[in-house]
Amino acid sequence: MMIITTTDSVEDKRITAYLGIVCGNAVMGTNIFRDMLASVRDIVGGRSGSYENILREAKEAALGDLTAQAAQLGADAVVAVDLDYETIGGDGKTMLIVSANGTAVKLG
Repeated sequence: MMIITTTDSVEDKRITAYLGIVCGNAVMGTNIFRDMLASVRDIVGGRSGSYENILREAKEAALGDLTAQAAQLGADAVVAVDLDYETIGGDGKTMLIVSANGTAVKLG
């Protein structure tokens, strides 16, 4: 199992090699119904479960890609992982972007 951490080290493990920067990206489209429900939530308040679910899916997909890339390099872990969330949109359409970046390492 690959260790993924936001810290720059793994407790009780020594980093023996830095294999390079790895990344994973997920661009998820929302649909008109999510956008309409989110607009209602914006007016009346509360959490938007539909957007929370799509963000969760995008995060998992980005971390999955990051893990796969690290595994191809023979890594035991990815340290210093940073997650970035962005939106792009226009004409009533919204795309959610999650990027995961980190450093693939071998542990000893």
